[in-house]
Amino acid sequence: MNNRFTQAASLSLKQLSYLLAVAETLNFTRAAELCFVTQSTLSGGLAELERQLDVTLVERDRQRVALTPIGLEVARRARELLAAGQDLLNIASQASDPARGELTLGVIPTIAPFLLSRILETLRTRFPLLQVNIRESQTHVLLAELDRGELDAAVLALPIDTGKLHAEVLYDEPLQLVAHADDQMALHATFSLENLDSGKLLLLEKGHCLRDHTLAACTTRTNSDDNHAIEATNLSTMVQLVNAGLGCALLPEMAVQAGILTGTSTTVVPLQAPLPTRTIALLTRASHPKFDFMIQQLAVELKRCRCAA
Repeated sequence: MNNRFTQAASLSLKQLSYLLAVAETLNFTRAAELCFVTQSTLSGGLAELERQLDVTLVERDRQRVALTPIGLEVARRARELLAAGQDLLNIASQASDPARGELTLGVIPTIAPFLLSRILETLRTRFPLLQVNIRESQTHVLLAELDRGELDAAVLALPIDTGKLHAEVLYDEPLQLVAHADDQMALHATFSLENLDSGKLLLLEKGHCLRDHTLAACTTRTNSDDNHAIEATNLSTMVQLVNAGLGCALLPEMAVQAGILTGTSTTVVPLQAPLPTRTIALLTRASHPKFDFMIQQLAVELKRCRCAA
């Protein structure tokens, strides 16, 4: 047998998990607690990993703990290996029926309030033995958790950098411009985004992909990511800011259809073509044991929920 193959086969996933714990905490005591082992066990496992790889992965003294450059690279690849290892375990335990067990689904905040209840209702009806867990967070957090194997799938909005993840495009969703009913732009039969005063454009705080989609759609000359004094943490707050006459905003069509403007003096401003859009997609790891199930079933349910809106 090839000697390099033998060396690779002798690597322990447990040792790699020790390295990731140290990379996350930069503290051997806390890393050992995360791994539910003693500090000496963790230190010994790392030392054996360094011996097998013949490199120094971690530097430490009494003041600090830091990963070496090769340690950072090994940790990055270890995340992929551990995620694939978890998928392998899931394949064995779930092969008999992919509609059983647990499915952890990530959803971004600009989608979750408007599609989530219908998604869960239809999945609960069709797959009563499948427990669906939900994780709502911003795009970059969900991508990292999906890559690490902490999520099974995520419903996100493109365009974003998906890396090695598989993106199943579900549909394109229009973004709708909203303003106070007394705003001059609301008096137009149709309004062009090219004429939008970027100083009036309200955005979600950094980290929300809708912020990036809005900036990409509103290509006014003075528009920039740092030119906005008023930011909102969520769409409901954004609508209240618009209703107070502080500016205008682009909202997902699903939010408007769900009634987010109800009870306000905020109205949809008809836009001239081409209309701004975002692409709703289901992201998964191609190695996931439920990959085919999620693509074939979950994607169908998401599309069906959109059509029923």
